[in-house]
Amino acid sequence: MKLASTPAALKSALKLSLLTTLVAASVASAYAADAKNVIFFLGDGMGPSVVTAARIYQYQEDGNLTMDTLERTARIKTFSNDAQTTDSAPSMAAYMTGVKMNNEVISMAQDTIAKEPSRDVNGNLGVDNCPAGGKSAPTILELAKAKGKAVGAITTTELTHATPATTFSHICNRNAQYAIAAQTVPGGAGYNTALGDGVDVLMGGGRNHFTPWSASNKYGRADGRNLLTEFAAKGYTVAANKAEMAAAQSGKKFIGLYSTRSHLEYELDRTATPPLGEGATQPSLSEMTLKAIDLLSKNANGYFLMVEGGRIDHALHGINAKRALTDTIAFDDAIKAAIAKIKETDPKLENTLIVVTADHDHTLAFNGYGKRGNHILDINRGYKDNQPSKDADGNTYTTLVFGNGPNRPALRSNVDSATALKDNYLQETGVRLASETHGGGDVKLLATGAGAKAFKGTLDNTKVFDLLKAAFGF
Repeated sequence: MKLASTPAALKSALKLSLLTTLVAASVASAYAADAKNVIFFLGDGMGPSVVTAARIYQYQEDGNLTMDTLERTARIKTFSNDAQTTDSAPSMAAYMTGVKMNNEVISMAQDTIAKEPSRDVNGNLGVDNCPAGGKSAPTILELAKAKGKAVGAITTTELTHATPATTFSHICNRNAQYAIAAQTVPGGAGYNTALGDGVDVLMGGGRNHFTPWSASNKYGRADGRNLLTEFAAKGYTVAANKAEMAAAQSGKKFIGLYSTRSHLEYELDRTATPPLGEGATQPSLSEMTLKAIDLLSKNANGYFLMVEGGRIDHALHGINAKRALTDTIAFDDAIKAAIAKIKETDPKLENTLIVVTADHDHTLAFNGYGKRGNHILDINRGYKDNQPSKDADGNTYTTLVFGNGPNRPALRSNVDSATALKDNYLQETGVRLASETHGGGDVKLLATGAGAKAFKGTLDNTKVFDLLKAAFGF
């Protein structure tokens, strides 16, 4: 239609529409950086209070975490499709797929209903009850793989846990971890064919989900499959500890499972040796991150890597702030190590986007009028006189407490510094529950590098997926 043949009002509207379109295209062009590489760092449960407390714990009030120095910031809404307060499955899946889904659902269509797996003959949750024909939601990892990029997912939790699983699997319930494991083995029964020839780098814990049940592996697979043997047959290097990880050569795909059962040790317990723990043989998150970058960066087309500091969440559920903060510092150290390594070849991060965020909040509260410099884990001491602060009944209290959880005394009494600073001290809680819950508050997102300018304002978690795609130029 020619503008000359239209009424003035219509011509004006058409001009405005055209101008709006051109402005939008210009903005999109400015933000689309076609990043060759994307590293997505996820601190599980790392809400704003956790970030602040970890900063003070390690660097004092005027210090900075590495994540604090990233120049782009945004505020992220975290609610799921069916809940004000999300669990890790749909919140991470929203980042990875752009779809709002129900709690407990892993990278499936919005209307997917979570259906718990059943117990197998050995009493483990090895029977997947998800109905056939469910519709999956493509993940950014799968899209990157389809574009010829190398892809990886590494975590301090079980590899089949909710957060890493959302990047490479599709299932109606996060607890079907044996089925999730089967989705990772190229060509095997249950394989997720959207992964092409397979995820290039996988690291985490929970070896039991990949190996057959036996008298010494009572949490193993009931189907008798040894998925690690199957991985090896497909050309993967398989590692069980940090020495084997360090020895892995580039040019082959890699899977490292560093715990016999369950998650990797908390950072505070990394010196533990069997039978008390496996921490001494496990790589740190920084070591895993650097190794993953080494392996993935051999691909000339670039890569996508997801890095999870997963045990932050577990310590918070257990109302143990000390372990939550030390794992947050370990997570931040991995970010620092990654940036330093990437800048060796990409000094201005012109080819690499780094995003740091959390999937949800927790109920950790930072309270009282503590004096600057007071130990963040200690009892609160007043800024005016540096004397122990008292509650309405005359008892001392700690600066960090939780909104809910198991440690709610029937009658409060004094807390002393020696007790509050112990590794195993459990903070007091407001509402008495068997386990602390997630919080429904917004979380922070920080970004730097190629395409980072687009991350700003208050965003729904699903919009992050669109920005990741735009940065990649997909």
